[in-house]
Amino acid sequence: MCGIAGILSPASPPSRAELESMAGALAHRGPDASGVDIFGPMGLAHRRLSIIDTREIGRQPFVDASGDFAIVYNGEVYNFRKLRTRLESKGAQFRSETDTEIVLEAYKRWGDECVEQFVGMFAFAIWDTRRRRLFLARDRMGQKPLFYGALPGGGLIFSSELKAIMASGRVERRLELQTLNSFLALNYGLGERSFLAGIKKLPPAFSLSVDSDGSQNIRSYWDLSQHFKNKRSFSTTAQAVDEFNSLLLESVESRLISDVPLGAFLSGGIDSSAIAAAMCRLRNSSQNQTFSIGFNERGYSELPAAEEIARHLGVSHRDEVVDADMAAILEDLVYFSDEPFADSSIIPVFYLCKFARESVTVCLSGDGGDEVLGGYTTYIADKLNKTLGWLPSPFFKFAHRAVAALVRPSFGKVSFDYKLRHFLRGAGPDSVKAHYSWREVCNESQRRQLLSPEAWTALNGHTPLDTFYRHSEKVSSCHYLDQSMYTDIKTWLVDDILVKIDRGSMAHSLEARAPFLDHRLVEFAASLPVNLKIRGFEKKYILRQSQVPYLPRTTIARRKEGFNAPISHWLLTPSLEPYLRDLLDAPSAGAQLIQTESVKRLWEAHTAGREDNSLKLFALIVFDQWSKRFGVSV
Repeated sequence: MCGIAGILSPASPPSRAELESMAGALAHRGPDASGVDIFGPMGLAHRRLSIIDTREIGRQPFVDASGDFAIVYNGEVYNFRKLRTRLESKGAQFRSETDTEIVLEAYKRWGDECVEQFVGMFAFAIWDTRRRRLFLARDRMGQKPLFYGALPGGGLIFSSELKAIMASGRVERRLELQTLNSFLALNYGLGERSFLAGIKKLPPAFSLSVDSDGSQNIRSYWDLSQHFKNKRSFSTTAQAVDEFNSLLLESVESRLISDVPLGAFLSGGIDSSAIAAAMCRLRNSSQNQTFSIGFNERGYSELPAAEEIARHLGVSHRDEVVDADMAAILEDLVYFSDEPFADSSIIPVFYLCKFARESVTVCLSGDGGDEVLGGYTTYIADKLNKTLGWLPSPFFKFAHRAVAALVRPSFGKVSFDYKLRHFLRGAGPDSVKAHYSWREVCNESQRRQLLSPEAWTALNGHTPLDTFYRHSEKVSSCHYLDQSMYTDIKTWLVDDILVKIDRGSMAHSLEARAPFLDHRLVEFAASLPVNLKIRGFEKKYILRQSQVPYLPRTTIARRKEGFNAPISHWLLTPSLEPYLRDLLDAPSAGAQLIQTESVKRLWEAHTAGREDNSLKLFALIVFDQWSKRFGVSV
């Protein structure tokens, strides 16, 4: 992996100092090399993590033999060897073995449509000197990040991370209020807006061009919704399982290409176990290294399950028990997360990536399996909600109040009482709203109490729910579970799961690859009838069936545990209390939008054991610390 950045500014050409500051902010993404080049109004910066062809010839910005085209590139195009053969047959000549050069030559051959040829994860920028034209693109699933924004006086600034854009000194550090609203609701920033006003995220499967006259053209080059709508039919379940297995094996095989040490994360769940099993089908088990971590807190460790799978597969397995000191890690988490991010599972991911990086430079992960194949408990909640749809809405409201009053929270790992509260709070005839509510951490009423009256008024009715409606509408003709999965792919996956693995791995200069997110496998899964993904109350049905020959029955039947951290317990210890005190007594400029009396009530209810407010409080701490760290104001 790498970090990319650039400034296009005809009115005020970029300086080397600006570009080096941007590259410096991305040093963790690429510790092996740094490069800066200026082409008139266009400046490009790069930090390199060498994976394929680690020689000096692969340094970036990479300029073609003619000197007319330059690229900065972050990612992996796994079909680069096939593309190289095709391009050579059309006359292209190559100086390196990198996929970077192949992406550049593909653009020269096919123009903007080159992205349709790539199988992989990527974000890149190409500068055409002759046409004075900038071309940006991001992979189909959104595995690699790309931020961009217009500059005063014309031009464009872009980077892999928001902190590099801030390091340029060319943008105002002013908070985007709608993104804060989404963050308080979901614990992550939703959609195209970043946390800085005027800076956006290029959506997955989109490209953006800036022409010599300053005009911009943003284009979608892939539409997953069509695959949800066009369902496949199979004569037998075995036929579907065989095709799925073939696609998974091909996806894993292509992600084993590396000129540096490679391993895999192993939690003991079905997703990571299936990836590890596929690796062992493709090469000797002893070649495969796997990694796991766990916490000391009871119920927050999956190490025994991971060890069972490692023994079964015969891989070289390492694990580590973490005694997390949040006071020591929080500031690093805030910095490397880049934007406020409060999914507590980033904590084990952060530790796991650090641990794995001691042995390897690349790791395969099971990310994407839940969204693509139907693995979340929320899909079962969707089914229950549909089944109980005949009950009147007041029934659920009454039941929710009764449970809240009579059942004390257990502070356990996604405990039954937590699931029950969430289900009853969201259940109702509007299936999209219900599904959204099961993702919601802080509801509208609670956000209204947290935000100042002025901030709430300035939101002008903005609600993250509208984004869920918009995505669901794209597949409104599909089964309601397909609607939920498509919406999760477009929201939860891209804005939470993939942010978490990208930032957590890049913090330690580790490349993470996700075989379940090969777009060909994703298209296949989208085209499956729902009952091949969720059959009755059995989630990820086709994946479980596909692994019967390769994994123990206990693994195939094991219910999803989730990769969480014991935030609820940590908030009852002194480790996080200083950060809460800091928020209450000396809030950042951004956190002055938060009403401290409401925060006090959340904390008091949590410490008294009446409510589990850990996710809300963790989000508030993270936002305050981020605003302080980066000097963001309202």
